[in-house]
Amino acid sequence: MKTIIVTGASSGIGRATAELFVSEGWTVGLLARSADTLKEMAKERASAIPLVADVTDPSAVSQAFTEFTKQTGRLDVLFNNAGIFAPGGTIDEIALEDWYNSVNVNLNGMFLCARAAFAAMRSQVPQGGRIINNGSIAAHVPRPNSVHYSATKHAITGLTRSLSLDGRCFSIACGQIDIGNARTPMVQALVDDAISDGREPDPTMDVEDAARSVLHMAGLPLEANVQFMTVMATTMPYIGRG
Repeated sequence: MKTIIVTGASSGIGRATAELFVSEGWTVGLLARSADTLKEMAKERASAIPLVADVTDPSAVSQAFTEFTKQTGRLDVLFNNAGIFAPGGTIDEIALEDWYNSVNVNLNGMFLCARAAFAAMRSQVPQGGRIINNGSIAAHVPRPNSVHYSATKHAITGLTRSLSLDGRCFSIACGQIDIGNARTPMVQALVDDAISDGREPDPTMDVEDAARSVLHMAGLPLEANVQFMTVMATTMPYIGRG
């Protein structure tokens, strides 16, 4: 049975992806801060393992990955997904606390989880595994008033490229999925904001389509890798946006 840890597993893309992988027969580590939500998700699902941790806490991340591999014997895939979208504005309007929180969760958190996964995959026998980073359309072109989010997601592309290069000799593949407007609570908040401002909201797509895309990337043999995948609502303003 293949194994995966999904970060940010308690809601949105992470939850949809975790539930799909469980249904496809994977053993899934559900990593998030929400203990009650994870417990409910794992109820009557023997192949779902709750891993309560804050991705910005190095000790908690290390402990969660160690606990998972102790139970499963190995880690085949990490879906490095946890992230936040702090209140927006122009750079002079964004609170420094929101900037620091964005960097801490969206970049530091993904670094810590990738670091723990890389170490596990490097040391296990047979060696290797796959890391899938959740980038964003914002890793290519920004939304208005989102310098904190866009900067962190551009940084994830650099993380992905570096992990791909450094992982080669350890049979560790790394790819990035850039998702545009999957219907999650975070995207719904942006839609609601647009409507309240009298603007036409961007088109959205079913979050299940994002989850199935992650499943495709994860299911490839290690000799093949999707380096970058963009999956998005067909008519959203991506081409020509910015």
